[in-house]
Amino acid sequence: MTRETLRQTVIADCIAHQRHVADTAKAEMDAAQQQANDYGPNKDRYDSFRTKILRSRDMFAKQYSNAVESIRHLQELEGSEPTTAVDYGSIVVTDKQRLFISVGMGKFVSGSDNYFGISANVPVFQVMKGKKKGESFVFNGVKQTIVDVF
Repeated sequence: MTRETLRQTVIADCIAHQRHVADTAKAEMDAAQQQANDYGPNKDRYDSFRTKILRSRDMFAKQYSNAVESIRHLQELEGSEPTTAVDYGSIVVTDKQRLFISVGMGKFVSGSDNYFGISANVPVFQVMKGKKKGESFVFNGVKQTIVDVF
């Protein structure tokens, strides 16, 4: 598999993962709204059950909104060119892990490899930003060497 094909596969897998997150959040948000509708209006001014349901709905709405925004950012990366230095949109393979600099989504699987989707705002990105293949960096006392960047 070429580096460009691998890069497109990783981006597609991230989008699929974020769509799953968005779909789950939307379903939970709709379920909470339906539960609030079924319960009816507040029974008295101290009725906290309906308020709790609506807060739950709002929490899932925020998660849904964040997932949709992440999908938008990832779709913008689909047409971008591969990089030779660590930057936003790069896939960074070190001797310890594989990172995709895009949106903070944690660990995900693409193909048979584990990747970590990290935001460009996290400290580890700031440490390795601009570094190229073969260069090393130290983060939290752990030295890592960049094996590949694309």
